[in-house]
Amino acid sequence: MVVALLIIDMQKAFFEDEVLGKQQDRVVQACNTAIADAREAGAPVYVIRTEHQRDKSTWTVSMLDDDQGFLFTGTEQAEPVDGLEIDGFPQLVKTRDSAFFGTDLLQRLRNLGVDTVVLAGVATHNCVAQTAADAYANNLRVVYAEDAIASTNEEYARDVLRVLMDEYRQKALSRSDVRQLFSSQSVNA
Repeated sequence: MVVALLIIDMQKAFFEDEVLGKQQDRVVQACNTAIADAREAGAPVYVIRTEHQRDKSTWTVSMLDDDQGFLFTGTEQAEPVDGLEIDGFPQLVKTRDSAFFGTDLLQRLRNLGVDTVVLAGVATHNCVAQTAADAYANNLRVVYAEDAIASTNEEYARDVLRVLMDEYRQKALSRSDVRQLFSSQSVNA
């Protein structure tokens, strides 16, 4: 088993939301712990972020409908949230919810022989969930670092995780179990 950590959308704009803002310190600390555990085990870590262009060419349908974009390349909103310890890790830019959409993430994971991804970041019910569904579609096992994910809507998060965990056999693990997963991988990347 080869395990990689994906840090998803830990950007300032997402934590402007009041619900996520209240969880920022906890989620950043939990992500940093997962990063440290992955680094210690020699597991690959990828930082995935969302960015859009002002010319609307990368906007989603809902952004176009509302005529309102965000997370523009080069803005403070698109920057990593304060305190996140991601220096030295590859950063991949996406324009949709899934970390696999429009990135070379799958090729990178395949090149390293990764068969399991640990997901951390925001928001559980959309970007984390869509990444999980696409990982499953690509025959990757998925683990949620349960203390390192958060959502703007906990009801949606619970519901979507229940479906993904039941239907796709994905798991939510505690910090200690995630650490054990990293340390038990058979090949260090």
